[in-house]
Amino acid sequence: MATDYDTPRKTDDDVDSDSLEELKARRNDKSASSVDVDDFEAAEGMELPGADLSNEELAVRVLPKQADEFTCMSCFLVHHRSQLAGEKNGQPICRDCE
Repeated sequence: MATDYDTPRKTDDDVDSDSLEELKARRNDKSASSVDVDDFEAAEGMELPGADLSNEELAVRVLPKQADEFTCMSCFLVHHRSQLAGEKNGQPICRDCE
């Protein structure tokens, strides 16, 4: 953890001035300020793994791989030929995976 050496340090007098009751009151104030969220509302927008999406349609037009593109054999993403870093074991590798 980084330390800021320019900040003023507490002296022994400052530490003693924080009573136990003050510290408990601050802790209770922090916990009271949290917002109550209904679990159902929070989970309403989440997708569950394995959910049935058979009736859903794609909103994105999918294009086949173009002649000037390649599939990286490390990350399996399709990249433009300008991203080709080389080959590893005869398989194309992108610059990000190199």
